[in-house]
Amino acid sequence: MPPLAAALVPLIVAYLVGALPFGYLVGRFRGVNLFQAGSGNIGATNAGRVLGRKYGAIVFVLDLLKGAAPVAVVVRLADALAPGASDAIGGPGVLRVGAAALAFLGHLFPVYLGFRGGKGVATGAGTVFVLVPLAATLAITTWVVVLFASRFVSLASLAAGAVLVLAHLVASRAPFTEPVFPVTLYLIAGTAMVFVKHRANAKRLLAGSENAIGDFPMRQPVLRGLHVLVLGLWFGGAAFFNFGAATAIFDSFKEVVNAGPSDRTAYRTIIPADAEQKDKDALASALAGSAVGPVFPRYFAMQAVCAAIALLTALSWFRLGGVHRVRVFVIAFATATVIAGWPISNEVARLRLERFNPDATIAAAAKTAFVSWHFVSLGLSIVTVGAAGVALALAGRLPGDQQGRGV
Repeated sequence: MPPLAAALVPLIVAYLVGALPFGYLVGRFRGVNLFQAGSGNIGATNAGRVLGRKYGAIVFVLDLLKGAAPVAVVVRLADALAPGASDAIGGPGVLRVGAAALAFLGHLFPVYLGFRGGKGVATGAGTVFVLVPLAATLAITTWVVVLFASRFVSLASLAAGAVLVLAHLVASRAPFTEPVFPVTLYLIAGTAMVFVKHRANAKRLLAGSENAIGDFPMRQPVLRGLHVLVLGLWFGGAAFFNFGAATAIFDSFKEVVNAGPSDRTAYRTIIPADAEQKDKDALASALAGSAVGPVFPRYFAMQAVCAAIALLTALSWFRLGGVHRVRVFVIAFATATVIAGWPISNEVARLRLERFNPDATIAAAAKTAFVSWHFVSLGLSIVTVGAAGVALALAGRLPGDQQGRGV
């Protein structure tokens, strides 16, 4: 088989698999036409509303798998039909994105039902779990948290789509260049399609008339558990990094530079023993900065995720008033300090190394700016730790099951 034909066959299969109308079939199995029941949609949400949560979960899993499976096997299938077939269509990455797009479109416009399909959330989730597992994990976490906090499936789906694209753009250093661009384009276009499919839901959300799923026994315990878990991680991680790890790292490099050569420098001389102390301190600071600098993006990403989950869960209790409203304001303030501190910390990391630029003029300017921005960054970090600690203390006054169900 010619390589191009061998590459196109799996893409056609991807569409046909994605077009399998599991929601419609499960509904028919239960004697219900989902096009004529509930919201008239054949997706997992309407299936769960009309047929029951068990069948809604079955439809969701099946729809997710029909998105993931074609993307996972498309390259192997194409190359089995003709060695190197994936290269005929732009490479394995392009072939995977093509399979993802066609499986997704198959769900939206299934040939088996006259091109009348669902909204694509579950099938799209399946495709992105294979393409970008980390961003997809953050997106599905967002979906779960927003659903539990708001009980609006549509809002959870829209939020998850937005987080998916944002997480990919942040994680990819060059999202609009090869070989990442096809994935970026697919994520943006797919999320836009999901938003278009949810435009009626968005209007109802804004009007306050969107249907929420019914409350369920485990909702409040899960919300409370998530809230305490992320606040503990946020406060503990921030406190340990700022008052434990960072100071220990800088002290350690001072010791290494002043005591070397030793086993910690592989018994090599990294600076002459008779060097001036200011030169030793400068080297220790530069080495410590190069060690700590790469940690900051992950550190702030961890804080941002914890802050978002803490804020979303807290908002679910906002209507209860009193301490629950105070909780929201405290977490919102702490979140704002993280948002403000992230770019400042990146600038501090840049200036820390720029202080040792061979150009004396550049180095002098960097030293002056470093002192100011480092002070601001350190102050914001301390405020963040304090605010997160207050929020954690307020977690001792979380609502009980009966009180929370009134939200």
